[in-house]
Amino acid sequence: MEKVEFPVNGKTMSIETAELAKQASGAVLVRHGTAAVLVAATASGPREGDRIDFLPLTVDYVEKTFAAGKFPGGFLKRESRLSEKEVLTSRFIDRSLRPLFPDGYRDETQVTATVLSVETDHDPDMLAMVGASAALNVSDIPFPEMIGAVRVARVDGEFVVNPSFEQIDRADISVVVAARRGAIVMVEGGARQVAEADMVAALRYAQQAIEPIIEAQEELARRVGKPTRSFTAPEPNEELRARVAQMALEKIREASRIVEKMKRYSAFDEIEAEVLGALVTEYRSRPLELATIGALHEVLAGEKTQTRQAKEILHELRAEVMRERILSEQTRIDGRSPTDIRAIGCALRPLERVHGSSIFTRGETQVLAAVTLGGGSDQQVVDGLRPRHSQSFILHYNFPPFSVGETKMLRAPNRREIGHGALARRALESIVPGDEDNPYTVRVVSEVLESNGSSSMATVCAGTLALMDAGVRITDPVAGIAMGLIKEGERHAVLSDILGDEDHLGEMDFKVAGSRNGLTAIQRDIKCTGLDWAVMEAALEQARQGRLHILDRMAEETAGELPDFRAREELSPYAPRVGVLFVKPDRVRDVIGPGGKVIRAIQDATGAKIDIEDSGRVVFFTPDGDALERCKSMIEDLTQDAEIGKVYLGKVKKLMDFGAFVEIFPGTDGLLHISELADRRVARVEDICVEGDEVLVKCIDVDPSGKIRLSRRAALDEGQRRAEKQGAREGRGA
Repeated sequence: MEKVEFPVNGKTMSIETAELAKQASGAVLVRHGTAAVLVAATASGPREGDRIDFLPLTVDYVEKTFAAGKFPGGFLKRESRLSEKEVLTSRFIDRSLRPLFPDGYRDETQVTATVLSVETDHDPDMLAMVGASAALNVSDIPFPEMIGAVRVARVDGEFVVNPSFEQIDRADISVVVAARRGAIVMVEGGARQVAEADMVAALRYAQQAIEPIIEAQEELARRVGKPTRSFTAPEPNEELRARVAQMALEKIREASRIVEKMKRYSAFDEIEAEVLGALVTEYRSRPLELATIGALHEVLAGEKTQTRQAKEILHELRAEVMRERILSEQTRIDGRSPTDIRAIGCALRPLERVHGSSIFTRGETQVLAAVTLGGGSDQQVVDGLRPRHSQSFILHYNFPPFSVGETKMLRAPNRREIGHGALARRALESIVPGDEDNPYTVRVVSEVLESNGSSSMATVCAGTLALMDAGVRITDPVAGIAMGLIKEGERHAVLSDILGDEDHLGEMDFKVAGSRNGLTAIQRDIKCTGLDWAVMEAALEQARQGRLHILDRMAEETAGELPDFRAREELSPYAPRVGVLFVKPDRVRDVIGPGGKVIRAIQDATGAKIDIEDSGRVVFFTPDGDALERCKSMIEDLTQDAEIGKVYLGKVKKLMDFGAFVEIFPGTDGLLHISELADRRVARVEDICVEGDEVLVKCIDVDPSGKIRLSRRAALDEGQRRAEKQGAREGRGA
């Protein structure tokens, strides 16, 4: 066993090898405090015959509930499909590793991180990210880089590495950063409307914290000394490339100037079909020896390989043409300059029946967002390794195949949809008021109707509009923009509001969301070996300018319905109404009743959903305003306290020799003593009232123990005085 140790956030983190999962290509156990994560990396042998054109990398981060001493939730009591948290962490690792594998490496590779033990107040995901790099570097898998990863939060103005859950909840910046030596490769996180300079400071702090982690991995790799399996990237077919370029290059240049996405793709498809047809004809016209079945198979395999290579060359030529046009002419695929934003259109309440809705269109990207308002029982319960908690703000992102003109079976949300939804939720959740100011549970659903670049950032814009349409009092409108980078040597161009093609052919995908006051979410993937800090800071500033432009256009587009670009004053007529009451904690039982009998009766009578807390906070949701008032009145009647000097119309509940007990409001009785029944001596209580009678009584005393004394005589005297005053006023008027 080999082991390296290094300090992280005041504790020792260690990476050790060889004792567990020894049949994997490489495996490490990463420890920090009481947390332990096992990461194993494996790879199949080289593929025989024709090679695929992508890296088949699979990353799975798995949290075992035994790691926290818990049983899995649900009926089966075992872990099943990955949770959203596990999917997001798997994506963090994948996005950090994938760009660093050698060009042309196509062996099927899998990285599996299993959480075996946890610290209850810290997230183990950063251990998994560090372990993924270490496992690859102690294996025979070709992976020439080493990365480290940390989460950085700013708490009370100070940066903290790998903070606790409590610190993350209090932080105004929280970002996950993965970096190689000297360069950041992946960023994802959120903030509470902070300045761009503050975010850059957090990223610089993270990179400094990562350097010792990389040094420790380098030391471990030197000790293990496992040789890397032989890997030779396929040699480019220069002869074929020259032939394809001769046939297609000028046509590609012409097609790349077609602005509309689907027409441009159709033109590229026609060029590809023409080139492949010509190459196949040439190949088949060659004198070939087909004397045996083996020779025939060899010929067919050669034709297939040539076709695959020709397709790759065509895609490379398309990228080269588009990149060169941007760098030399400062003109993009759709004719825009690097800083131009596509045309924006907004519509509010396209769907009348839902609680809030909007459509946001930016170029050929279009998103429909719908908001649903609910009660506390609608909150999302999150049950994982950390203590169970609830989310009152939920965002779901859906990307149907028709949005990009494809035909596929509809299935459960994939990892991309979960990741994009989490990014959009992070961008919006900081501007949605907390429980004290917004008792609703809020769900936003994003339906991508059309996509050509940055549907996640369009979701942020559409979500903002839908929230305002629903009447949710967001603190500030938020917009999102995706930035790109084209870089060749010393030449580079930062692109605002990138298209799908610009995402694929560029060196950076940088998504930024925020309000006029600052950033709320950030996500960055780097596809090149390094990125100068000056370029990144310029990209952030360009993104800020683009974000402000988008917010301006959103305000202009909705000025007729949202004159001040704020939430509507009135809720949708279909939205539930909410009321909040505070009762004394010792009166909570009166609202609930024996076995919940009272609260169920109120809900049945009003159609309300009632959430009541031990603190005495009662939140109730009703289908309309009338039901809201009825529900409020019923709860107030149950929990109100008698006021000395107030007159009540009570109901006689029980007669005694010394007086009667009168219910002045539901659940509250007072004693009406026989001496207080009338302004004369009363021999028997029955001479004045019987059980079931309604009588006017005045509260004349409430002692420290809560016992109430009532007086019918005082109530009659007050009634007489009121009548005399009324008569006097009428007499003066006459």
